[in-house]
Amino acid sequence: MKRPTYVCGGGAVTPAGLNRRQTLAAIRAGISAFEEYLLEEPMGETQIVSRIPTHWSLRSTDWDWLVNMAARAITDALASEADPRSSVLMLALPEQFRNHAAFEERDPSGFLDAVARACGGPFHPASRAIDGGAAASIGVIGQMAEILAQPGVERVLLGGVDSLVNDRDIDRLAQAGRLKGSDNAQGLVPGEAAAFVCLQSRPEPKSPGLAAIHGAGFIPEADSVLTERFSQGKALLGSLRAALNGTGNGPREPDIVFVVSNGNGERYSGWEANIARSRFYRTRREILPIAYPAMTVGETGAAGGALALLVAADSFTAGYAPGPVAMCEVASEAGFRAAALVSQVRSG
Repeated sequence: MKRPTYVCGGGAVTPAGLNRRQTLAAIRAGISAFEEYLLEEPMGETQIVSRIPTHWSLRSTDWDWLVNMAARAITDALASEADPRSSVLMLALPEQFRNHAAFEERDPSGFLDAVARACGGPFHPASRAIDGGAAASIGVIGQMAEILAQPGVERVLLGGVDSLVNDRDIDRLAQAGRLKGSDNAQGLVPGEAAAFVCLQSRPEPKSPGLAAIHGAGFIPEADSVLTERFSQGKALLGSLRAALNGTGNGPREPDIVFVVSNGNGERYSGWEANIARSRFYRTRREILPIAYPAMTVGETGAAGGALALLVAADSFTAGYAPGPVAMCEVASEAGFRAAALVSQVRSG
């Protein structure tokens, strides 16, 4: 990246809050949005999940539910006076390998248009939906400077929408022994969310969530959690190094004070992150604080990348960051790894 791209606000709907402010306040406070979910099979069994409280009519179909979540978070991210036609929407969807129930009867190619209609108008023609999960939204950050330079583009709304609170995903994860429960302390809690960051080429000092992104990395991991091998952290390490190498005159490794991760509590993700971090963070530190939004909202799939950026930006503007520079580390289930180097924007 030749120059920083700026996070100037965003939007979210999660089990912890129906907008960005509520969600980030709950994460700051360490509130858990976990609850028991009654399974269809085996009948009467329950699973701990993180589910958005909502009226049943908004969940009439899985497709409608994803559209409603995405539209609410996008509306939250857009300023009231903003014209959607000058906003490029980059929307990460549930990873294709999962065969999400939302796309069982309807083609995902029509999802972007459905979201645009729910938001009340068309977005810029450069808008598109992308595959690759949480890491994909971080992986395209390097292209955002070029998009923001296009005529008629004022901002990019970058994020994703996903729900693992469905019987298909829960059964798949249960069969693999990956769910958190009484017999597995190192498992994930299925969650659901939509989260977006508003990216601009120039900072807005009065933004409710302001941060500078100096570099980003995006690399596929061959030994994903879907394989029989444990990851050695090679892709995450490469992504971290790529994020740092893209900074130009930006922060360096010794400047990084804390991490925001979409780690979900699985043994696999903890193993991978610890190996990669020990190889990347070479400067001696008394402590490296790490924020895990999943402790509040569970595993949010494709929404996890934007949520990590929202937490980092909020920590700077709300004054609870332990320092001025953070690294966002993001992993997708199918194997992509991404990292973004983020810093506080100094006034004046």
